[in-house]
Amino acid sequence: MKLLIATHNRGKLREYQEILDDLPLQLLTLDDVGIADDVEETGATFEENAFLKAITYSEMSGLLTLADDSGLEVDALNGEPGVFSKRYAGDEKTDAERNAYLLEKMRGVPREKRTARFRCVIVMQDAEPFEEMQMGKAHVRVLRVWKTEGTCKGEIAFEPRGTNGFGYDPIFIVGDTGKHLAEFSSEEKNKISHRGRAAVKAREILQTLLRDVEM
Repeated sequence: MKLLIATHNRGKLREYQEILDDLPLQLLTLDDVGIADDVEETGATFEENAFLKAITYSEMSGLLTLADDSGLEVDALNGEPGVFSKRYAGDEKTDAERNAYLLEKMRGVPREKRTARFRCVIVMQDAEPFEEMQMGKAHVRVLRVWKTEGTCKGEIAFEPRGTNGFGYDPIFIVGDTGKHLAEFSSEEKNKISHRGRAAVKAREILQTLLRDVEM
């Protein structure tokens, strides 16, 4: 079964490959299917953006599509950067520049007030109709959609540490571990990260879909 991972980000793809590794799935990226355009993330929440991307890319590709939207919510910044995590410091900025920008905004904030969390919402949409029905004069194609969520709580560090990650991983301390998210191995990260937790739930859904296909 083919599964489109709605991303151009190779780091994100690698995380999904590790979590879904033993399932009989062919994981494809937007680049693999020739989709260069990015969906404009106009949603006010992670859920809205994930639904928007899953629906759009499923229609464009004709494939079962997994899309996620995730970000960092910092309590001292009233939940920022939130849905603007990828463009918080401005468009076309690097991860290092975004981290530096956020740390500058947190300058002077004591440790006890640096609480934060990563959140991830995954939406999967099937391109093939699950059911077709007639409603009055309209012919309706019913598509299956699934949603999962994951959260990773912690705090904002005073400086970046670690190299195994992307985004804000180097400046995020996980819970009471004392370790930055970018210091964990990929296997460890997939068990505790927001995306890992949401992806494990999505994996269970995919296992059910694969069993249905085999029957």
